[in-house]
Amino acid sequence: MAELNTKSSPKPATEDYFSELRKSMVERQIRRRGVTDERVLHAMATVLRHEFVPQQSKGLAYSDEPLLIGGGQTISQPFIVAAMTAALHLSGFERVLEIGTGSGYQAAILSMLALDVYTVEYRSELAHSAEERLRRLEYHNVHVHCGDGSLGLKDFAPYDAIVVTAAAPSLPQPLLEQLNDGGRLIAPIGSEEHQQLLLVTRQGSGYSTEHREPCRFVPLVGRHGWRDWELL
Repeated sequence: MAELNTKSSPKPATEDYFSELRKSMVERQIRRRGVTDERVLHAMATVLRHEFVPQQSKGLAYSDEPLLIGGGQTISQPFIVAAMTAALHLSGFERVLEIGTGSGYQAAILSMLALDVYTVEYRSELAHSAEERLRRLEYHNVHVHCGDGSLGLKDFAPYDAIVVTAAAPSLPQPLLEQLNDGGRLIAPIGSEEHQQLLLVTRQGSGYSTEHREPCRFVPLVGRHGWRDWELL
């Protein structure tokens, strides 16, 4: 969940209007910046992003920026969502873990590209609202859990792919351990102010890493994040 926009929506819009905005978003913000995976582009063009932002921000849902969703959290910039998703190379048969559910938008994108998506959110109000939203929009292969995402979700491990949507000072060891052999993990790693996406591929008992786009996400809260879960 990257940072940050406080503007309000100019006025209500029609579904046709939002459809045109989605098409423009995919072509101008995502494809032109190098994301060419057609399955990812189709998912970005299909999921109704305006359903995952507050009412006052719906007119900005397809803008090239992150937006506030409440509780100091954000919905990430569309390009970052697409880039992180494309890096996982999903084929449709994977079990995916997402850390940081937020409004549920990234989970909805992943649900169109994988078999099952397990997502963990530490703020109960966001977890509950995301679960209701995803159910209403019929993303039935998304399973929302509330808890310390930095610990992963051991009950359903191993995962073929893991995406972390909050910034950590280093890769949480539990997430690495829950990654399947050959699986890929992408996460923003760095200081609280500046991070870079790090793509990790598990190879047996070892891991290879690749540095990707610079970014700025809200801090990961939890035992292996920037803030201790027990202090909240």
